[in-house]
Amino acid sequence: MSNQRRAARLPSTGLSDRRGRALRDLRISVTDRCNFRCVYCMPKEIFGADYRFMERDELLSFDEIVRIAAAAVALGVDKLRLTGGEPLLRRGIEELIGRLAELRTPDGRKPDLALTTNGSALRVKAGALRAAGLDRVTVSVDSLDEGRFQAINDVRFPLHRVFDGIAAAADAGLGPIKINAVVKRGVNDDEIVPLAERFRELGHTLRFIEFMDVGASNGWELGDVVPSAEIVRRIDAVHPLEPVSASREGETAQRWRYRDGTGEIGVISSVTGAFCGTCTRARVSAEGRLFTCLFASSGYDLRELLRGSADAAGATDAELRDALSGVWGRRDDRYSELRSALPPEAARDRERIEMSYIGG
Repeated sequence: MSNQRRAARLPSTGLSDRRGRALRDLRISVTDRCNFRCVYCMPKEIFGADYRFMERDELLSFDEIVRIAAAAVALGVDKLRLTGGEPLLRRGIEELIGRLAELRTPDGRKPDLALTTNGSALRVKAGALRAAGLDRVTVSVDSLDEGRFQAINDVRFPLHRVFDGIAAAADAGLGPIKINAVVKRGVNDDEIVPLAERFRELGHTLRFIEFMDVGASNGWELGDVVPSAEIVRRIDAVHPLEPVSASREGETAQRWRYRDGTGEIGVISSVTGAFCGTCTRARVSAEGRLFTCLFASSGYDLRELLRGSADAAGATDAELRDALSGVWGRRDDRYSELRSALPPEAARDRERIEMSYIGG
């Protein structure tokens, strides 16, 4: 299965990179701040009380975000996802969602508009998010054990409040709801089957994510990775599964449904089953740098392009589209495919941006 994923190539339609991969998905970080300190993402030892987060004027404004999104949609992007940090910490996020919901693709369709959240504010905000035009949410839940969940988020945030938020999102129509669980050996891999069972009961799709070497602050080691094949094997032994075809080209998760017809799971195998060959995603950081790979070490400064300088005006919409086209057209990223060929110390020590900086 993973070999089929690696061999797959997207048709060269619309804007394509050097490997024929179309630009279809844009993930936009709206803040570098988060109220959790998850040990695999923003550990307290690094993101402590004295850590300097971005000032308001360093972040992209809503006007700038909408301009970038509009340029991307004009070039063929049909899926926008808001990330962070924790995107619901950005004041006025509903206004931004409302403006993004007004965008249309060249053939007149509204782009799919989604948001990834830790769920802490979802109970309060779900209705307003839906009313503003958000289509769906993805929520992170890495454990069903209260003590362990609080240890992972490391701010003692209670699990039941996240589940209240998930219920509020379902009631508001923000579905289908997806749940992300990062699996780390020796930390929560004993909960693989219980997690699958809990979210099957609730009717939500759970996606297990291999612990990834994003950034340099999470202490990643290959031995901590629980391969997706093992995850599927463990669930299949209790609740038989069968593979499901991808719902769209470039989908990150391999899908499996329960043979009894009671839902499905997904596995994201960016370590053991790289899907670089079908990657359609670009990411914009909170202060406006465009990255063409989750594992990149540098990005293209869109904020400077938009704002200009004392000597030059900011870019026009046409110039912005040209810049996006140029960056994507030069893209040749395939880090996950190359990782296995790197010496362990090279993979570990390679400079990379942090997950909290670029979003998922």
